[in-house]
Amino acid sequence: MKILMFNHTGSDNRGCEAIVRSSCQLLSERFQAGEIGLASFKPETDVLFENMVRIHDVRRNKVSKYSLPWIKSALSVKLFKDETPMLRYQNAPLLNLIPQYDVFLSIGGDNYCYGEQPWLYLINHEIKKVGKKLILWGASIGQEDLSLAKVSDLKQFDLLLVRETLTYDVLKRNGITRVQLCADGAFTMEQEQLPLPEGWQEGNTIGFNTSPLVIRKNPASKQAALDLVQHILDTTDMTIAFTPHVIEPGNDDYECLAEFYEIFKGSGRVLLLPNHLNAIQYKGYIARMRFFIGARTHATIAAYSTLVPTMVLGYSVKSKGIAKDIFGEERLVLNLAEISDSAKLIDKFEEMKRDESDLRTLLATRIPEIKKMSQKAVDYLFELLKK
Repeated sequence: MKILMFNHTGSDNRGCEAIVRSSCQLLSERFQAGEIGLASFKPETDVLFENMVRIHDVRRNKVSKYSLPWIKSALSVKLFKDETPMLRYQNAPLLNLIPQYDVFLSIGGDNYCYGEQPWLYLINHEIKKVGKKLILWGASIGQEDLSLAKVSDLKQFDLLLVRETLTYDVLKRNGITRVQLCADGAFTMEQEQLPLPEGWQEGNTIGFNTSPLVIRKNPASKQAALDLVQHILDTTDMTIAFTPHVIEPGNDDYECLAEFYEIFKGSGRVLLLPNHLNAIQYKGYIARMRFFIGARTHATIAAYSTLVPTMVLGYSVKSKGIAKDIFGEERLVLNLAEISDSAKLIDKFEEMKRDESDLRTLLATRIPEIKKMSQKAVDYLFELLKK
């Protein structure tokens, strides 16, 4: 059995890395004799997986103006309003892998949350056209993300494994029936504990993560985040560890958090984790924090899964649904509009502090159950492949 994970955008996003790492572990445990491949749009960031999977470079072909592919595509669009020739040419490196594998896992997680994806629809169609198994792996999708074209595409999957109940309910309401509920595989990912940096207070350090993406969507949230940091410094004796989790050009948490660090370094109670750590190393630091505040979903999963009380900034359907599945409600989760309100941020932080013991007790009860839900993904896949 040869399994290909595709739609991986690269491991500069440590959340994408966490998905690949945990998926490899879960799949290898269940499909011991199988071969696992990874189709990557940024293979140079994925060398850390060389001993786990076969890495394929599927960066899209570039199309030069007035080249033969460009002319064919332009004619197709002009005469027939059909962009398929261009999409085929651009995505040929991935399409060429279809004969080599039996099972295809679309692993992007939230790929379906970003508008229409005609290139993705084409790839899925080509996989199904030759009778291969197509699985959506650990996805989140909101009602606002769906369109007629997207629903039609999703209905051709052999199995849709979704990571929280909000997505499960949305897909069911839209007539997509081959859906099973699991949890994000990253809940099961291991951690690596590196030496603690100078200034870290054991048992009294709070992690803080925000992202350029959130700040672009709500520019006023930056000042509110700064106000929250100042409040923590003024009213507690905790150290704040600024924690990047995505290190991509144009979307780099480290650059954003370095600015925060410069503003507050005079307090003597802030530190900035480096930008070269991998996902399990960041998780190793997050696991030793007293609290965590984060905008990046997989940074918050690292915290939840190591029983660290967590506050989520600028939720999407995935973070909303994950919190609901853990706590039974969307606890300590603020939406994009709310995070520009300094008073709300401070109130939620105070709530997290006040409920620290209760939150730890709940996490200790629920996280083992959530990890079992993560493992159910391979059970559902195994059952599908037995048919």
